[in-house]
Amino acid sequence: MEYKVVTMKDRFFSGKFDPAKLEEMLNSYAGEGWALKAVTTAEIPGAFGSREEIIFIIERN
Repeated sequence: MEYKVVTMKDRFFSGKFDPAKLEEMLNSYAGEGWALKAVTTAEIPGAFGSREEIIFIIERN
């Protein structure tokens, strides 16, 4: 198995969450043989406080 971690900083999102972009991302990776394995959030510290980031874990054979 091969795994990839994709976050909101991925090329599909441009820093903003958009459900349509998420669908585009998942379909794009699915076309390359990737499947969504898990989704989680992480708190990322920053200069002006922390923010939550969505993390997608995808896998393929």
